[in-house]
Amino acid sequence: MTTTSEQPCYTLINISMDSEPPNEMQLKNDIENGDANAKREALKKLMYLILNGEKMPSLLISVIRYLLPMKDHAIKKLLLIFWEIVPKTHPDGKLLRLTTSQRIHPWIDLRFLCKLKQPELLEPLMPSIRGCLEHRHSYVRRNAVLAIFTIYKNFDFLIPDAPELIHNFLEQEGDASCKRNAFMMLIHVDQERALDYLSTCIDQINTFNDILQLVIVELVYKVCHTNPSERGRFIRCIYNLLQSSSAAVRYEAAGTLITLSSAPTAVKAAASCYIDLIIKESDNNVKLIVLDRLIALREDPRHEKVLQDLLMDILRVLSAPDIEVRRKTLELALDLVTSRNVGEMVLVLKKEVSKTESVSEHEDTGKYRQLLVRTLHSCSVKFPDVAAQVIPLLMEFLSDTNELAAADVLVFVREAIQRFEQLKPLIISKLLEVFPAIKSMEIHRAALWILGEYCTSVEDIQSLMNEIRNSLGEIPIVDDEMKKAAGEDTEEESVAVTGQRLVTDMGTYATQSALSSAPAKKSEESRPPLRGFLMDGNFFLGSCLSTVLTKLALRYIALRKDITKQNTFLAESMLIMSTILHLGRSGLAKKNITNDDLDRIALCLKVLAERHPVMSEIFGEKCRGSLDAMLLAKQEETKNTEKDGFEKKVVKVQADDPINFMQLLAKADSGNSEDQLTLSLTLATMGTPAKKDTTSLTQSKLSKVTQLTGFSDPVYAEAYININQYDIVLDVLIVNQTSDVLQNCSLELATLGDLKLVEKPQPMTLAAHDFCNIKANIKVASTENGIIFGNIVYDVSGAVSDRNVVVLNDIHIDIMDYIVPAVCTDAEFRTMWAEFEWENKVTVNTNIGDLREYLKHLLGCTNMRCLTPEKAISGECGFLAANLYARSIFGEDALANVSIEVPSDSSPGTPVCGHVRIRAKSQGMALSLGDKINLSQKKDQATN
Repeated sequence: MTTTSEQPCYTLINISMDSEPPNEMQLKNDIENGDANAKREALKKLMYLILNGEKMPSLLISVIRYLLPMKDHAIKKLLLIFWEIVPKTHPDGKLLRLTTSQRIHPWIDLRFLCKLKQPELLEPLMPSIRGCLEHRHSYVRRNAVLAIFTIYKNFDFLIPDAPELIHNFLEQEGDASCKRNAFMMLIHVDQERALDYLSTCIDQINTFNDILQLVIVELVYKVCHTNPSERGRFIRCIYNLLQSSSAAVRYEAAGTLITLSSAPTAVKAAASCYIDLIIKESDNNVKLIVLDRLIALREDPRHEKVLQDLLMDILRVLSAPDIEVRRKTLELALDLVTSRNVGEMVLVLKKEVSKTESVSEHEDTGKYRQLLVRTLHSCSVKFPDVAAQVIPLLMEFLSDTNELAAADVLVFVREAIQRFEQLKPLIISKLLEVFPAIKSMEIHRAALWILGEYCTSVEDIQSLMNEIRNSLGEIPIVDDEMKKAAGEDTEEESVAVTGQRLVTDMGTYATQSALSSAPAKKSEESRPPLRGFLMDGNFFLGSCLSTVLTKLALRYIALRKDITKQNTFLAESMLIMSTILHLGRSGLAKKNITNDDLDRIALCLKVLAERHPVMSEIFGEKCRGSLDAMLLAKQEETKNTEKDGFEKKVVKVQADDPINFMQLLAKADSGNSEDQLTLSLTLATMGTPAKKDTTSLTQSKLSKVTQLTGFSDPVYAEAYININQYDIVLDVLIVNQTSDVLQNCSLELATLGDLKLVEKPQPMTLAAHDFCNIKANIKVASTENGIIFGNIVYDVSGAVSDRNVVVLNDIHIDIMDYIVPAVCTDAEFRTMWAEFEWENKVTVNTNIGDLREYLKHLLGCTNMRCLTPEKAISGECGFLAANLYARSIFGEDALANVSIEVPSDSSPGTPVCGHVRIRAKSQGMALSLGDKINLSQKKDQATN
């Protein structure tokens, strides 16, 4: 092993390597004859040399004689570090015997004594350490307890009565920090005494300081976990701590209570404590952490009934301003809602909806309104009885400028009017009422489709036609716009003539006139809504309007037997379509009509002119049948998702299941058999893995080992890359393959990309054929491929040449370690696709000949989720198109559209061709994901 690892050291000192290392005579001169600054610098250099393997025993006497008596505070602190690292034994292993008349400082040296590993040094100091338990200052007594704890743990023969001594100290002590340290020691060395003390003061626990209460929670957890029969004795203690004034104590007590008892009263008390913490804590991170505990509590089927009774309390969390807290709260509430409390939940959500209208418009206000609409939608689908209360309120959002909430309202209305026949008159009347106030073109188009599909009575059809005529204004549109443009409409503009008398070059007089026109204010804004959209060039809305008019006309003819009224309605419908066609070709609109929209409107005109029964059936019945099939498919998909989630929640343990021994399990297989406190501490210190390993720990580590140098290099190095959520830990093994001692062997790293080296690794000294491990922490700020490169630099002991350098191979950080599959709606996908500006188009170049197999291979390589339903990509048609979506742990979204086909004139087994288009908000995300797809497109033939 290394020279440094043979000596206990607990403090790292960074010394610049720019200057030459000092010699022993120079250091001795500075220590004996220098001023205070020179002595400080000399002591630092001496410690640095000792850390690098130099002994220098002759300077120990100089330090004791000239530095130990000094009153300088900085030197005293440095000396404490010096005593830790200085060799305290002769080469034969015997302890150095040095005498000094200096008295130990009670506080600082007590902390230093905790780090000594030589009982011979500690033995003469034991009376003084005992005496410090009665010191007048609490910080001295506190450190005395820690010193006794450490000494008893390492060398119990030096103070065999330590548990009894600390127990007596605990009963008499009044300082909270001292009591906490004493109680902590008893927990680890003598639990019985700790329990005895707790039993005597169990009624006064609420009056204790929070640091002592936290230790009591830990003790109760450990005792009850190892000895379940003690639960009844101490569970009342945990109940009392739920009322503590400290949020941390209440949080730990609630978690412990759930672990110790699954009784409904215990679960309810813990859940109420969690809810109270979420509401009262101002830190959003704390809110999210506690909310996750509530969600985890709901996943246990035994606790779900208790949480359902607390639904109204959970909804109080909606008062938090953070959108993520609100989203998780609504998801939790939706999982807990039942027929008993759905009415109360709807009332609360309606109040929240009203609040969003009264507050000033903010970026999160629109998102929160959208979340409320979706939650009300889900409640109405689950419990149709509340739909009648929800629909009138949600209809008001259609006139909102926020398209997100309005679009979700229309999705809800479309499903409700299809599934609940009894609500159809209410929905139609409210939609017709709010139709003139709709401001968004997309919302207008969707509302038109719903009204055109479900207006089945003569009165409703006539009412919708009146609304359409009012939204278009005077028709023909082209003639009306031409009149306004030509100025024939005197109400629209006023003309004024002004004159001015001038003198010409010839000396004669002339009069100059000016004609000025003042157009009406906000003429464009005064246009009716539908006409305004058409004048802006949105003729896709015109084609949709033509389809609606065709459906209405065909339905009107079937309902009305009066030929005159039939012809009047048909003529009016065809006139509207014709005027839209005329406007699209006239050039008055900002954009001309496209060929697709032109063909659609012409088809509608032909259908009304011929009125063929087949076309009437397609427009009248087939459209609604397609909607019904889509809603049924979505309903089936939702049921399957809920079924999978329920199956995951059910815990199945069979009588013949094998017993798992924790010590013999790999970490990936440990499951819930490990002590939950130990597991949580491990996760807190080591971090949560980005991906769950299904292989053993050994195989997982071997797959992440990267060779950095060659086998013939004087220094061999390889690195194990451990990727946590927001940082990368490089565990580098360095092997000295020479017969020389390598001094100042340091690992110098640099990064490329959005990576940052946290600290420079400390230099080491390697003996001949020795090895060591060096760890380096690297922070990750965003999702993109990064490169880590660097050198190993070292000096050869006794050589006079320059420093030696070994160049390391580059370490490429894979983007897949930060990407996880995610889910979004089709509307959100389209919105993000339009907003994201960075696109990377990847040409498919693979050896896979099956479309579905290529898609499956792509999903496995990119960690993305396919949003396109399975039914939409099933079958064999020689073509496949699918949308993929993933999100990074930094909140960055990644979208992909796969368009692939099998060449029509190809033989069996011919590779598929096509493109994969990637869109992301950042350039690095789009490029990195494209590079990953390019590298992994071809499948290994051995796996085929």
